[in-house]
Formats: sequence, structure tokens, C-alpha cells
Amino acid sequence: MSGTAEDDLVFGMGAESVVQRDWPSLTAAEVEEVLGTQIAEIEWRSPRPLSTTARIRTPDGRRLIVKRLPLALRTPEALAEEHGFMDHIRERGIPVPPARAAGLRGDFIYEIQDLGVGEDLYRDVFSWSPYKPGHPGYAGAMLARLHTAAEGYGAPARPWRPLKSGFSLFSAADPIAAIEQIAARRPQLADFLAARDWRSDVERLLLPFHQRLTDDLAPLWTHNDWHGTNLLWSGDRREPAITSVLDFGLSDRTTAAYDLAIAIERFAVDWVGLRDGGPANFQKRQLQSFLHGYTAIRPLSAAESAALPNLFPLCHAEYELSEIDYFLSVVPGGSEKNAEIAYRDWFLGHAKYAESEEGQAFLGLLGGDTPV
Repeated sequence: MSGTAEDDLVFGMGAESVVQRDWPSLTAAEVEEVLGTQIAEIEWRSPRPLSTTARIRTPDGRRLIVKRLPLALRTPEALAEEHGFMDHIRERGIPVPPARAAGLRGDFIYEIQDLGVGEDLYRDVFSWSPYKPGHPGYAGAMLARLHTAAEGYGAPARPWRPLKSGFSLFSAADPIAAIEQIAARRPQLADFLAARDWRSDVERLLLPFHQRLTDDLAPLWTHNDWHGTNLLWSGDRREPAITSVLDFGLSDRTTAAYDLAIAIERFAVDWVGLRDGGPANFQKRQLQSFLHGYTAIRPLSAAESAALPNLFPLCHAEYELSEIDYFLSVVPGGSEKNAEIAYRDWFLGHAKYAESEEGQAFLGLLGGDTPV
């Protein structure tokens, strides 16, 4: 299968729901060179915009996931960081399909993953989407299991690179100074920020939440991209089960509360609708179910419970800066347009919502000794 016009479309960041890929689709010849053997066909190409991923079938019927990543985005060392964490939690009972780096071709590195067990019910769903009925509690419980399994994994935090979700900038005593240090090493990001009054934006919108955080959250390696599209399922609506956990590309040493905030950020607020002038449509019942599922397995400490409403407006900020870096320094030809969307709508937009009357009510659902 050589691909169709639809295979070259991915989810958009702006007003368009789908756009042309920044990176060309994987071809059969390319995959065969990476695998060192023939394939029967490419069955599916992912519509996610920031990666080039396909599901392939071998002549003997085996199915694999093949991912192509530019070396400017992920090096062999970076993949080894992810795979080390995946191995650790798999050994402790989390259903993570094995993955391996599959060598270099030109300016790209390839990753091969076993096809996870279960059905990909969110394959064609935008990442910021609510869960399907019956799923939130199970997703919360599995995240709690992952956090428990991650205990004892002592690898250091990952270094800065484009497309990074971490808790290094807003766990620092001075986030503005921390951002300046990163920008000093990333010239395109530095030029982008220099054209904007970003220090005032950070001080006005983000620092009030940062100043309410304390230093008593235990470091923990976490997933940092927890949503339905990275989970495979079995069973029916009444008794669903998560059978595979996928995509550890954003995993890093953060905290459990940070990862929980990320997980909530992914499903509980309609960020795209909010940006376009519509309501936030926040998912109160799904949030209740998700947190109930999580705390039934891993109760929150008093410090985590107090931190959660202040982490929520911050949890996406470090990723958005790294995404701006990606659009300016990695994407062919650069994309100032997408960098501006990432800054205006997402880096600042989350905190703008959090300080609104509706946002304050939402944060109230996250606070207290027993959330929700």
C-alpha cells in the first residue's frame, strides 16, 4: 500500500481540523529498509501531527508499529531514556508493549514497537477529547498503578529538547530565569520570545500559581501524556479494561501530582472550543470518576492534593515552550504560525482560563484534602 491523499492529512493546531503533514508519510520501501525484510502492507498511518507513525503487517501476519523521528527531536540516547522507564514499569505489571530503536537513516532515527494488546478505540480522536462513557475511572486507576510501579526508578530528569513535557522550569525557584537559560541555548526560541513581552506574560499569568506551590512533592518518573489515545482497551462499556499503555515520548522525572494534572488537562476542558469563543464544556462527572479511580489505588497526600489546582494551569507550559522550539527549529522551513498558536492559545491560554470565573470554579473541584 503506497498511501492515499488522506494519509497525508493530520490533525491541525489552528482553525483547520486537518492539515497537510510536515513530514512525509512512511513508505513501504522505507519500512522494509528499516526492518531488513519485506512487509505485506502498511495498514494505517497515524493522524497525529508531531510524529510519523504507521502500523504495518509482515508476510507472516505479525503487526508492528514503526515510528520515524528526526534526530533533531530524538537521538538514540533519548530513546534509551524512554525505553529504560518502559522496561521498569513493564517488569512491575504495567502492560507496555516492548519497543526498540531500529537504527538511523540520514537525519532520522526509527523506533519499532510491538503492537499492543487491545482495541484502539481513540485512534481517530483528537488528543484533547473526553473519554468514552465508562472509561474515566479505569484510566485513573491505571495511571495510579503506573505511578506506583514507577517508584524506585532513579534515572535523572531528561535534558531539554524540542517536544519535552517536564517539570524543570516551573519547579525552579525563578521560572523566568530558568526559561532564559533554555532560550540562551536555543536561538530560534530566543528570537521568538524576544519579539514578545513574555516575561510580563509569565509574571502576570503563570507565576501566581507557581508561587502557591511548595517543595514537598516527591520526584517520580511519569508518563506526561496520559489520555485515551495512548491506551488500548478490551471488554464492553460495562466492564472495560485497559490492556496496553502506549507512547512514552514525553515521559520524564516529574511528580505524580504533575502527571495527574496533565492527565486531567487532556480530557476535562475543551481547549479548542474555548479558544474559538465557545464554552469550556468541562467534564465534571468524568473528572469525578477519573479521580475516584486514581485515589482508590493511590490516595493523594495532603501536599499533592494542595498542589493539584496550582499545577493544572502550569502543567502544559513547559511542553508548549518546547513545542514552539520544535516548530521553529525542527519542522522543515519552520512554522511561525504554529509557534504563535502554541504561545498565545496554549502556553498562555491555560492560565487565562484558570484565572477566569469559570476556571476558578474548575480549580475548586481539584482542591481540598479529598479532591471532588
